[in-house]
Amino acid sequence: MDLIAWLFAVSGIAALMAALLPSALHRLPLSMPMVFLGAGIASWWIFDGLFTPDPLAQGAVTEHLTEVCVIIALMGAGLAIDRPIGWRRWISTWGLLAITMPLTIVAVAVLGWWTLGLAPAAALLLGAALAPTDPVLASDVQVGEPTDDPDNEDDVRFALTSEAGLNDGLAFPFVYAAIAIAAAGMNPGGWFLGWLAFDVAYRMTVGLAVGLVVGWLLGRLIFIQARSSRLADRADGFVALAATFLAYGVAELIHGYGFIAVFVCACSIRASEREHGYHAVMHGFIEQVERLVTVVVLVLLGGAIARGLLDALTVGDILVSCAVIFVIRPLFGWLGLTGATGTRRERAAIAFFGVRGVGSIYYLAFGLENLESFPNAERLWAIVGLVVALSVVVHGVSTQPVMSRVDANREERIKAAQDAETDEAEQNEAPPRS
Repeated sequence: MDLIAWLFAVSGIAALMAALLPSALHRLPLSMPMVFLGAGIASWWIFDGLFTPDPLAQGAVTEHLTEVCVIIALMGAGLAIDRPIGWRRWISTWGLLAITMPLTIVAVAVLGWWTLGLAPAAALLLGAALAPTDPVLASDVQVGEPTDDPDNEDDVRFALTSEAGLNDGLAFPFVYAAIAIAAAGMNPGGWFLGWLAFDVAYRMTVGLAVGLVVGWLLGRLIFIQARSSRLADRADGFVALAATFLAYGVAELIHGYGFIAVFVCACSIRASEREHGYHAVMHGFIEQVERLVTVVVLVLLGGAIARGLLDALTVGDILVSCAVIFVIRPLFGWLGLTGATGTRRERAAIAFFGVRGVGSIYYLAFGLENLESFPNAERLWAIVGLVVALSVVVHGVSTQPVMSRVDANREERIKAAQDAETDEAEQNEAPPRS
């Protein structure tokens, strides 16, 4: 069999399916990630001649492929959000970032160290990799195309989109802490102050600043110039890709967090002119690129699973992996939403849909690549691979029925409020009785 020709053919089929599947699966309890993960598993199980995708042996390729996928998804998420940033408007997001994410890292790290017997550095890396929700595979529960209505987004989709946009960058300090512990040991005197000053304060500040500045400059270039020369009237979606790489590259060059820079840049561009239709053009282009790169990652992940990625799992590893999806995220997600807007059912949906995906793969690859020897690497890959696969299946099956019910309840509340307003108006207009 001509392997190169086979790969071209499969790539063509995958690209075609990436274009057709979203609408075909809209009303089914299936998702595009489920289909492509299954296709990868089946392909590598059937065809013995295919190369073996091994994230441990091919760490650099895994890191950079998933890196591109995540930053493109972050730009798409930021461009899609209609709601202006504010304390009350984003209250659910702040709770998920400040409460849910740190508690998740601690819980997974403690389980990894105490239950699974992982080394402290490995347990912390596992917690950091599995804590952030994914902007790539969570597209089915995120906001849709950008509109000019800041109140158009429901609380569930908005919270999941904004959380995924920010917590991918906020997991980085904990990854660096794991790397520092693996290199210097558990004695915090050798690394803690440097980590706090540089990896937390400096890198996060730089990521935020670069995102704001690049987004502001590009917003002026695209929208605020003299109307006769506005880029938005003449350009296509490539500008969004340019913004993605520019914000990420500048932030990384000066040792900031590029993930934060990309999402903040997208939000800054979005805030510069909310009513222009060019936002939809940029978002549509980024969404198409993201979908294509995601197909590649998922098919390769399926191939890795088929070729033994999960072989290192123990019974304890499986139980902890299930706990991440069914216990830890829902529990701490609910705690993080204390005081948030929305109904109990909406908060339960937000807490449940903590999708794990490409971001988790990236963080683990990054952590392992930045230290020559990291303990328990094979088990870490097995656990992360299982959690991502479980998330793809569990959240993929449940998205359509759960979100349909959430949408139906929201429409009922809106209709009831409109009926109440109509009744009140009619009563006020009724002539007084004689």
